[in-house]
Amino acid sequence: MLPKRSDFPDDFVFGAATSAYQIEGHRAGGAGPTHWDSFAATPGNVAHAEDGARACDHYHRWPQDLDLLAGAGFDVYRFSTSWARVMPEGRGAVNAEGLDFYDRLVDGMLERGLKPALTLYHWELPAALADLGGWRNRDSADWFADYTQVVAARLGDRIWSAAPINEPWCVGWMGHFLGLHAPGLRDIRATARAMHHVLLAHGRAIQAMRAAGLGNLGAVCNFEYALPADDTAAAARAAARHDACFNQFFVSALFRGEYPAEALEGLARHLPQGWQDDFTTIQAPLDWLGVNYYTCKRIAPAPGPWPALTERPGPLPKTATGWEICPEGLHHFLTRIARDYTGALPLYITENGMAAPDVLHAGTVTDTDRIAYFRAHLAQSLRAIAEGVPLRGYMAWSLLDNYEWALGYEKRFGLVHVDFETLQRTPKASYHAWAQALKG
Repeated sequence: MLPKRSDFPDDFVFGAATSAYQIEGHRAGGAGPTHWDSFAATPGNVAHAEDGARACDHYHRWPQDLDLLAGAGFDVYRFSTSWARVMPEGRGAVNAEGLDFYDRLVDGMLERGLKPALTLYHWELPAALADLGGWRNRDSADWFADYTQVVAARLGDRIWSAAPINEPWCVGWMGHFLGLHAPGLRDIRATARAMHHVLLAHGRAIQAMRAAGLGNLGAVCNFEYALPADDTAAAARAAARHDACFNQFFVSALFRGEYPAEALEGLARHLPQGWQDDFTTIQAPLDWLGVNYYTCKRIAPAPGPWPALTERPGPLPKTATGWEICPEGLHHFLTRIARDYTGALPLYITENGMAAPDVLHAGTVTDTDRIAYFRAHLAQSLRAIAEGVPLRGYMAWSLLDNYEWALGYEKRFGLVHVDFETLQRTPKASYHAWAQALKG
């Protein structure tokens, strides 16, 4: 069993999260091509060369999916709009069919008593903008602000909360340094510029939404507990570099108006000219911060240029993606962020969940390992609340099994099983555990 709703503060909200490209079916409804379509069409980038063309067909099946959310008793649906669905070329012409879809979706949430929690960008950059350099191009901040204005004008009167960009580390570092996500680059100069421009775009989007009259605006960053792989000073230094680039870079910019020194050691000379002058925009005031947390990593030094580190396997139980299950890391970040960056600003856990080797048998999926994962992380959430952390909500990742980016459709994170041949939805044991917990 999971902790009950009554174990949490009266105003605490529970939800589930998805993202547009992962569930909608991108070939439907006049959406334009994205850099993820290009990335997936390049051999070797994605498991089985799979893409989001059909995904879960949420574009047509959204009423059923919203019924599942409401049926479990969730309060919030964290969803995203697709830039390329709203503006197929990323600039200029607006796709009325795409905006109409999100209009219906938001109205459908409200009809079911769900709070719409909007994310404006969950990684599907329009291909036409990728051709212009994408996030490496400073103009991306202006393009994104224009897109934000279009969405805010159409949906802003009904949105409960909004955040510009999901997990800027993944957008900047994973896509431009590690090459594991679109656009698939391995270029430190591109990385530094993309990371900075993503933050600038965030600030411009917050300004645009404030000007449009929206409130309850936040940022969503991902965090990964960085542990030294051994007791050596070299491992401790490597873990500190990883922590600076992964966990500190974005929150330090948002709340302190600076980048951490350990990150600047490698990135400073590659940042765009005049980058220090952008912090006024980047620090546009926020109403909350979203924390996405999944795992820890064991970091060791490695030969080669900065950041000169590598990952080593750890001893804890692991998910189907090989990620260690480390609930204490969630408590670490909730307390650390509140202490060092945000103070009394409300925090929300905006993603937390695990991939499991789910098997549909006789119409059921008995995912007891996922229930145990949620139980442990909810317990750490309660621990943080008891210690005074202003945690206001928890959103599970994910409502549905979906297109898990470079992992394709193999890794299942959902509370609801999706048969990717028939698209049949089957609530798992974890879904029913949530439904029971949210009653009490």
